[in-house]
Amino acid sequence: MQQFYGFLQQWHLEVAAVLGFLLDWLLGDPEHWFHPVRLIGGLVRELERRLYPKAGPPVAAFWNGLFLWLCCIGAVGTVVFCLTAGLRGTFFPLGFLFEVLLSYQLLAARCLLDSAERVAQALREGGLAAGRKAVSYIVGRDTKALDEAGVIRATVETVAENASDGEVAPLFYLLLFGVTGGWVYKAVNTMDSMLGYKNARYEFFGRVAARMDDVFNWIPARIAAFLLIVAAAITGQNAGEAVRIFRRDRFRHASPNSAQTESVMAGALGLRLAGPASYFGERKEKPYIGDAGREIETEDIARANRMLTAASWLSLFFCLALRFLCRAIAAKLAVGLQSAAVLLPLLF
Repeated sequence: MQQFYGFLQQWHLEVAAVLGFLLDWLLGDPEHWFHPVRLIGGLVRELERRLYPKAGPPVAAFWNGLFLWLCCIGAVGTVVFCLTAGLRGTFFPLGFLFEVLLSYQLLAARCLLDSAERVAQALREGGLAAGRKAVSYIVGRDTKALDEAGVIRATVETVAENASDGEVAPLFYLLLFGVTGGWVYKAVNTMDSMLGYKNARYEFFGRVAARMDDVFNWIPARIAAFLLIVAAAITGQNAGEAVRIFRRDRFRHASPNSAQTESVMAGALGLRLAGPASYFGERKEKPYIGDAGREIETEDIARANRMLTAASWLSLFFCLALRFLCRAIAAKLAVGLQSAAVLLPLLF
């Protein structure tokens, strides 16, 4: 028992991440459970209420938006670090369980899979009107005018994009920078979803939130694209075409990251995704991603979900391997520094 306790103290983050991952797959995100993201969202809204400039030059909106971003990141990082470190230091089992809970609530693969499946089920059982309503819960675009193909396309795009935002990126920051790093990333992502719009209100005030989300997602989005290519091969989709479309279309998006995974999904399924869409009543001309090799169908949602499932498990193993590699490098550096500290006095 003492050996197990020592093992858990040494590897608490890795074990917490694995248990959190498994809890997400088993439980998803029950609607009646409280979620910390609501606290972050409430904090952002309160900061916006206090900091949004009602008058003045655009530069004032930019600096206030920067201050909001720093306040939110500082508050989330400080609270999570103090709670996790404090609980582990006071009573390790309680601190470890809290770490598992926060790791579980960072991840969203099960919720994303269920939401996408609900759209497919709504289309099968309730027709187009039900499908539009179901997809409106998971996309930011206007859905009232979407035809059936548009509903399916929006769902597949959401699965592809959130493979990075909802699973790979949180695991990446969790296992490289701890629970605090994971929740700092979640705060960055939440601020982008609330403030990162290109409209009159947020063009300057939300610019930092949008740009920093691009920065934080730059590496995870490319890891997610690679893992989706592997997932395409595992699930029987066209991995070769996924690579071709990825190389051709991975930058066909205003964001430097979103098309990374969407292009892989489009190529793997043989579909044309993206294109013009309406947001808040305004039509946005966006380039297409992929080739229209065939007509899109409801079963494509299930195919996208299978790719997401495979990529999620691959991301756990990939990020764990990355964590172990970083620990091994850190251990070697520590030994090297200790040796240098011993030898340094002999040189004088």
